[in-house]
Amino acid sequence: MKALAIDSSNYVMGVAVIEEGKVLGELITNLKKNHSVRLMPAIEEIMEEVSVKPSELDRIVVANGPGSYTGVRIGVSIAKTLAWSLGIPLVGVSSLEVLAQNGKYFQGGIVPFFDARRGQVYTGLYKKEKNGLATYKKDQIIMIEEWVEELKQTEMEYLFISNDLELHKEVIVDILGDQALFASVTDHNARPAELAFLGLNREPDTSVHAFTPNYIRLAEAEAKWLASQKK
Repeated sequence: MKALAIDSSNYVMGVAVIEEGKVLGELITNLKKNHSVRLMPAIEEIMEEVSVKPSELDRIVVANGPGSYTGVRIGVSIAKTLAWSLGIPLVGVSSLEVLAQNGKYFQGGIVPFFDARRGQVYTGLYKKEKNGLATYKKDQIIMIEEWVEELKQTEMEYLFISNDLELHKEVIVDILGDQALFASVTDHNARPAELAFLGLNREPDTSVHAFTPNYIRLAEAEAKWLASQKK
């Protein structure tokens, strides 16, 4: 089975092609550039490089949020279009779960997060189990201080993984002290190959057309519009 994975949910943009137990190719960038003009060329590049034709794909896997509202929307829109046009299944995977895979050998709590502005983060809690990572706290948006105080209620060590680490590291260390560990710089980029393998082992969504991203919260502009309609 061949699968194409797509992740544009944050500044990190990644695409990968896998076949059964092999990574055929992977492309990752971490740039503040427009995914809307870069994602399709990246997909075309990786497909050509690994000599896989679109008609040979068996499924599309996409990181469906949370993260950047625009980034998530772009990735999901392209993934849905490809899956529909090729007539193949579409699988969505949490963007946080994909990032957590970079800490999959850590024995304590694994805490991936993305900055959500105004002192908030998108985050969850994962732990290593026999068959892979298990979700201990589902994806959420929460104030960083509140989240770290919640984690401190146990004596567990936590591995934090995020490209936004420097924005919140001081708060994390102040509250958790030695309980807080931090992934190496090479582990802060979510890997699309990990996304692909996660999606390969899951049941596809029943309807490509009904597939929706997991924004967790509304985009700021949409939230303001809805609030104005209630007045």
